[in-house]
Amino acid sequence: MRLPAFAVYIICLLSFLAPDVFAQSTYTISGYVRGTGGEDALIGATVSVPELRIGAATDARGFYTLQLPEGSHTLQATYIGYETATRTIEVTDRDLTINFALLPANSQLREVVIEANSLQQKLNANQMSVETLTTREAKLLPAIFGEVDLIKALQLKPGVQSGGEGASGLYVRGGGPDQNLVLLDDAVVYNASHLFGFFSVFNPDAVESVELYKGGFPAQFGGRLSSVVDVKMREGNKERIGVTGGIGLIASRLTVDGPIVKDKSSFVLSGRRTYFDVFTRQINRIQEGKEDFNPIPDYYFYDLNGKANYKLGEKDELFLSGYFGRDFFGFNDADFQFGFDWGNKVGALRWQHKFNPRFQVNTTLSGSSYQYNVSNKIDVFSFNLTSDIRDIALKTDFSLILDKGHTLQFGAMATRHNFTIGRLNFDSDDDRISFGAGNDYEATEAAAYVADDFQVNAQLSLNYGLRVSAFSSGGKTYGAFEPRASARYSLSENTSLKASYASMMQYIHLVANSGASLPTDIWYPSNDYVKPQRSQQVAAGISHLFGGGRYMVTNELYYKWMHRQIDFRDGANLFVNDNLEAEFLFGKGESYGNEVYLEKIKGRTTGWVGYTLSWSYRQFDDINEGRRFPTRYDRRHDLSVVVLHELSKRISLTGAFVYGTGNAYSLPVARFAFQDVQGKSATVVPVYSDRNSFRLDAFHRLDLGLVLKLKPKRGEADLTFNAYNAYNRRNPYFVYFEQVKDEDDNETLGFRAKQVSLFPVIPSVTYNFKF
Repeated sequence: MRLPAFAVYIICLLSFLAPDVFAQSTYTISGYVRGTGGEDALIGATVSVPELRIGAATDARGFYTLQLPEGSHTLQATYIGYETATRTIEVTDRDLTINFALLPANSQLREVVIEANSLQQKLNANQMSVETLTTREAKLLPAIFGEVDLIKALQLKPGVQSGGEGASGLYVRGGGPDQNLVLLDDAVVYNASHLFGFFSVFNPDAVESVELYKGGFPAQFGGRLSSVVDVKMREGNKERIGVTGGIGLIASRLTVDGPIVKDKSSFVLSGRRTYFDVFTRQINRIQEGKEDFNPIPDYYFYDLNGKANYKLGEKDELFLSGYFGRDFFGFNDADFQFGFDWGNKVGALRWQHKFNPRFQVNTTLSGSSYQYNVSNKIDVFSFNLTSDIRDIALKTDFSLILDKGHTLQFGAMATRHNFTIGRLNFDSDDDRISFGAGNDYEATEAAAYVADDFQVNAQLSLNYGLRVSAFSSGGKTYGAFEPRASARYSLSENTSLKASYASMMQYIHLVANSGASLPTDIWYPSNDYVKPQRSQQVAAGISHLFGGGRYMVTNELYYKWMHRQIDFRDGANLFVNDNLEAEFLFGKGESYGNEVYLEKIKGRTTGWVGYTLSWSYRQFDDINEGRRFPTRYDRRHDLSVVVLHELSKRISLTGAFVYGTGNAYSLPVARFAFQDVQGKSATVVPVYSDRNSFRLDAFHRLDLGLVLKLKPKRGEADLTFNAYNAYNRRNPYFVYFEQVKDEDDNETLGFRAKQVSLFPVIPSVTYNFKF
């Protein structure tokens, strides 16, 4: 820790020794950017003063702040799909509040422009390793079964990989899926997937935007090692009722928003449900009674989102957000009944108070839970297996704008965790047999942070901070300092250098049985035996604008160290085990790579190209004889190409091509047979070499889409046609070996590798509407 602490000390020292370029009197210009008619806050809109080359992006509440000297200035507010608004102001002797209400663009062309949201703003921002995506952008991308998925759209960005064909999991810069902090309006979401990982839980009609932090993490975020996925829900229209929805092949969705008290409060209610079960039940009904009838399992999921806000006055506003989602999987016949359901509950109440234009606070009380339940009945015996995690959290975040280019952010949070691990109940119908098992744990997690965003001069800006965290469970308490720092230096108006360092702690751990096909995930606290995980990451990059600001290319290098990584002994029992800690192994990891990103935001053809060259390893004393090995999702080459082209005002074409090195895999290199009893069949035992020493075939896929805008009598509508895996590539999902027998099916002659693929070409059509 000497180097990080020393680095933070140097950065802090620079902030006091830097030239006093802000000696001239400056005043704060702040306000909100919204759509006309009291629409949702426009997150990531740009408010700038072109002649001074000063700008700011709106935050998750549509709020911006600028520091301007005395004099006459022209403010310009821009956002994708809206007309640019210009306002001339006179800055004299006081701070000013300037709000913008942007008009929707008349041309439908603006709907297909990927403009997030100003490349110049991204170039000048201190923060690096951040990807921002709006629902407007995600809806243009082709999707499996026509279901828009914000998490899958993030997988098209460099440094972000999926867990496999169709999966919504994120593997960010060599980290695992449990190392991502997923937030919905500041409340934690523990399992962000539906349909065994094929879809995310986020209904696109209820979400305003998603930000993914891959490195250089702001000090207010903590608790995970690899990334932060910050999801913000829509707020709703304060003037009129609106309805948005879609009807697809496997799911339909409906969203209603509008005013509660006109110009003062609004609401959003959104629901989505699949209807696999409608078709499978009908098929089962038709086939029932036939010879060799095997019923098709039942499956469906639904989710509900809600948000309301109320303006108490000029300085105070309340926000209430909620999410509830559930997956159901079931199988029933005369002799065997199996049921499995899992899901999240999330709620958050936030109070926003503005002391003045320079100083505001947000206080959030949130609750979150994730639970799965497995029920099984065979003959007269039944059992029920449950695990869950439940949180209650309170956090307060302050933002204070100081003179001389400093913006301070500071705050604190505390979370109470409750864990139920492997709660088993086993019974017989006659009550002669009955027993239970499982463990319950409690833990407390707390943190405080402070950070300073310092504009040293027109070329150099710094962001540095410190997060102090603590965790207590089972009589054991851990604590850590987590320094963060980033810097941006402008070589010219179009070129910036950036660098960052971040230290992260993770106190709770995901225990998942890799051999199970169902998401039986167990979250487990740090304690006297299981120590918290830690990561340190450094990154450096260069960004360059060219083509009149239409293109930006970014190149980032990163290196990440990971300590006290967790894996499991071979044959570990992760379901019902009162001594689960005995199955854990602890080691270290490292990942490093180079990410290249080219983005085009203007013109009839827009999109991006992302390429990542990376390495990811783990090392455990009791695995692979202590030698390091590549993680399963170590992917040497990862390429994504996204193109959006407008043929006319009504017709747009979209395409996404992905290519990746095959996943690392363990396969047997030989087999030996032994016979312990004369006359019995021999037992064949596979022999493995180093862990993950083989590779599956390379993964590549092309998805195509076409958006046809209709002309309804009222509102807006379109038909979206998608072709997932357009050239029918059979990508490997996993490989297994089958025995090759002799003609009499007695003697094993050898083994043959077989590949399993999931999805062929899948066409789909979705009808979307808004009025």
